Amino acid sequence: MTQTDIARAKPLSKTGGEASPRERHVSAYAELSKTIQAAGLLKRRYGFYWTLMIGSVAAFAGIWVGFAYIGDSWYQLLLAAALAVVLAQFGFIGHEGSHRQIFASHRWNEWTGRVISGLFTGLSYGWWMSKHTRHHLNPNKEGADPDIAPGVLAFSPAALERRRGLSARLARRQGYFFFPLLLLEGLALHVASIQTITRRERLKHRWVEAVFVSTRLGGYLTALFVVLPPGKAAAFIGVQMALFGLLLGGTFAPNHKGMPVVPATMKIDFLRRQVLMSRNIRGGALTDLAMGGLNYQIEHHLFPNMPRPNLRRAQPIVREFCARHKITYTETSLFGSYREVVRYLNDVGLRARDPFQCPLTAQYRT
Repeated sequence: MTQTDIARAKPLSKTGGEASPRERHVSAYAELSKTIQAAGLLKRRYGFYWTLMIGSVAAFAGIWVGFAYIGDSWYQLLLAAALAVVLAQFGFIGHEGSHRQIFASHRWNEWTGRVISGLFTGLSYGWWMSKHTRHHLNPNKEGADPDIAPGVLAFSPAALERRRGLSARLARRQGYFFFPLLLLEGLALHVASIQTITRRERLKHRWVEAVFVSTRLGGYLTALFVVLPPGKAAAFIGVQMALFGLLLGGTFAPNHKGMPVVPATMKIDFLRRQVLMSRNIRGGALTDLAMGGLNYQIEHHLFPNMPRPNLRRAQPIVREFCARHKITYTETSLFGSYREVVRYLNDVGLRARDPFQCPLTAQYRT
């Protein structure tokens, strides 16, 4: 039997007969996982992460030294933009800590994520963990993925059912509002973090997070209003928050927006659930840095604890595997993905029954 024959062979079930589709899918993911592990792509990359973290902290400190040196000047808005870029990198590092990508120790990952998120970015690590874990379990699944929950934007025709009047009319062109709304995403993240910390719902290390976030935000506002007059301080906050939200939102938006939205009743195996609902972004080392490795969204969803530098090396393995198993692997340019997001949201607003057609997803629907 040739290697091609082996690749095409259908695995047997535990009872000795031909395996069911679900068993074949589980077997396929196990095969891919063994290949990834054999290639050493799940090993920690301590040198990369220590360099990234030390460099980011140094840049953060340098910005505030420059802030004190420049004083009362509109040139501070350049530092506000630089701060947004560094904070976005801290956001990526906190995200990687939550996925245990940085250290072998769960405790080290957790506290790295908590310190980076709270003390440097001013966000609640516990809030992010809860939200992001639910997203990874059911990407783009209605009623399960908080990233497509009904809100200002509707991500599925079903989310439009209760809209009336002006809200319904605006939804017809909601795709054009998506990126302007990202300018408010930074503020929204901070508000959600504060709400989570102050509510009575369960939150691990609530008081630690409260101290971290209040120290970060309180120190930030104090420094601005001590050094700058109110107008310039407000402008600094506006530029930093808007760009921070745009950078994070512009990174996360291409990953799933415009990909198939899964009905709440549909069941899909892990391999196809993660691949079919995710989109990769083409690019080089600069894209990897700017997007925190999330441009390899498919590989990240399949192996969420894989260190960032290894995602690029894993991509050809995963892409070839998907081609061999006839699983649609989506990859496009950054601006091409943005066009897809806008088109998709506008189609949803026009109540298209199925604004995104995916042959493999259609097979599951039937």
